[in-house]
Amino acid sequence: MSKKVIVIDDSQTVRQQVGLALTQAGFQVVEAVDGKEGLTTIQNTKDAAMAICDVNMPRMNGLEMLEALAQAGSKLPVLMLTTEGQPQLIERAKKSGAKGWIVKPFKAELLVAAVKKLTAA
Repeated sequence: MSKKVIVIDDSQTVRQQVGLALTQAGFQVVEAVDGKEGLTTIQNTKDAAMAICDVNMPRMNGLEMLEALAQAGSKLPVLMLTTEGQPQLIERAKKSGAKGWIVKPFKAELLVAAVKKLTAA
């Protein structure tokens, strides 16, 4: 049975690129367009194996979403996929439970390898 990954990014292009890489690797993909929708999608997708999330999004950014998940006691692994590379943002994400940080533009094989690693449990 294929594992379900939630992809949260306000860029349709990025969601398509990530979705294509993951579906080719045998994962199911569920999409959300921002942190608010991502939070709801995570709460409603009980069988999700992990989430991949952008940082800069409207309504609720990825870090705010991570912090909300942490407060809710979520154990879902989250991988940040972003153009941001500042150490303080990475540190804030890690404190809120992010399991990894990939900077865009990303290499599909590296993303798939990270997802496989995080969903192997």
